[in-house]
Amino acid sequence: MRSLYFLLLLGIVVSACSTDSKESPPNILVFLVDDMGWQDTSVPFHTENTPFNERYNTPAMEKLAAQGMIFTQAYSNSVCTPTRVSLLTGMNAARHRVTNWTLRKGGDQEPRHPYLNHRNWNVNGLSPEPGVTGTVYATPLPAILKNAGYHTIHVGKAHFGAMDTPGADPLNLGFEVNIGGHAAGAPGSYEGLDSFGNSRNNAWDVPGLEKYHGEDIYLTEALTREAIAALEENLRTGQSFFLYMSHYAVHTPIMADKRFVQKYLDAGLDQKEASYASMVEGMDKSLGDLMEWLGNNGLEDNTIILFTSDNGGLSAVARGGEKHTHNRPLSSGKGSAHEGGIREPMIVSWPGQRASGKIEQPVIIEDFFPTILEMAGIEQWETVQDIDGISFAGLLEGKKMDYSRPLFWHYPNFWGPSGPGIGPSSTIRKGDWKLIYYHDKRDFELFNLAKDIGETKNMYKEKAEIADSLARILGDYLRSVKADMPYDSSLNDNVPWPDQIQ
Repeated sequence: MRSLYFLLLLGIVVSACSTDSKESPPNILVFLVDDMGWQDTSVPFHTENTPFNERYNTPAMEKLAAQGMIFTQAYSNSVCTPTRVSLLTGMNAARHRVTNWTLRKGGDQEPRHPYLNHRNWNVNGLSPEPGVTGTVYATPLPAILKNAGYHTIHVGKAHFGAMDTPGADPLNLGFEVNIGGHAAGAPGSYEGLDSFGNSRNNAWDVPGLEKYHGEDIYLTEALTREAIAALEENLRTGQSFFLYMSHYAVHTPIMADKRFVQKYLDAGLDQKEASYASMVEGMDKSLGDLMEWLGNNGLEDNTIILFTSDNGGLSAVARGGEKHTHNRPLSSGKGSAHEGGIREPMIVSWPGQRASGKIEQPVIIEDFFPTILEMAGIEQWETVQDIDGISFAGLLEGKKMDYSRPLFWHYPNFWGPSGPGIGPSSTIRKGDWKLIYYHDKRDFELFNLAKDIGETKNMYKEKAEIADSLARILGDYLRSVKADMPYDSSLNDNVPWPDQIQ
């Protein structure tokens, strides 16, 4: 009996040693910026530097780009919640139907279109529980990572689900820590002296940062300090972490970060644009502070950093200067199907893989889901939802991959402002060609992005054969995922599919 006990004890010790000696999976840091445009950085994502690259000061992004890979054709959705739901579920917006931003339960936040009714989109957002009205039921990415042994931390803007629904609280989505995240997509204020809006007691109040109320501190800095504190706590456990660092910046209200604004005023920018530039620089400082913490704690060689934005840079409203010009050479901005509304700055640093360079292969936000799971080494995972995203991990490893697949966007909603590409629409990009189908007037735009990145020449009539082919692919896809098309009261029917227009 004693010998049997000894053998059992030896087996336990050997097993424990084997577990301890197993290499820890990499830490993963997703750094998501709100409303940051393709040009809101000193890192050039175009073929050459532009005046906007000269305007902004983002040294941390420059450092990250030097050690990682720049994606020059990275895409999201044109507004925030659809992007965030796609990232956490791996689903395209046409499939998950959370096609616009969410806030109040059952409440449609968008203004009313004169004759289109967007009645069937998932106004309540993402839910980890089945049967919640107006939601997409899905297995969230952080829940899979948590079950695989990761410590999951959410910091900043959530905006996954409407108020009083399960998806409003990141803790219901697989995050073990939530700092500052709730249903709203913007802060009441960026100023600690104003308690981040809590002095007015409304839906936009940033929760959980009471220790900074009344302090002269900017929201971006407060969230960064809290993120580092959460990492310090995790450091004591030695557990691999997944940090979802999701800043409210640079979303409205545009409020100057006093640490950085004066240099932009001195450079001749108006107050609004100087304030915006200071918000960009404050965001960049946060990235730099996190990278410095990783280095100081010996974690930089085992931490993957993925940097991107949730939609194009704001340009139709709230900015200084001429509308629809803030993302040039791209056309338009947030809320638009044009490139300025959907093309994002994206940098990925994966230590041990290719050191630096540029990747011109188009990728889209739902690709983050399978990519992160592959990077984490998680092979056996299941979801209740179908996954549209395709992992781009191979591109980072220097492999040649077949990415000839088309990309799709679906926004059957009415955002409100007007401008190029803004309005209810469905879009496909395949190769260099991009076709936009506008639901209200049943018309099309066709662009060759390789020759016309600014989308200045509509070639729909000139290249009718290409347009027809893309319309068929787009129509087939929308039907296959049961996409919601708005109801047209002037027709007493739903808007036709793009390949039904003669």
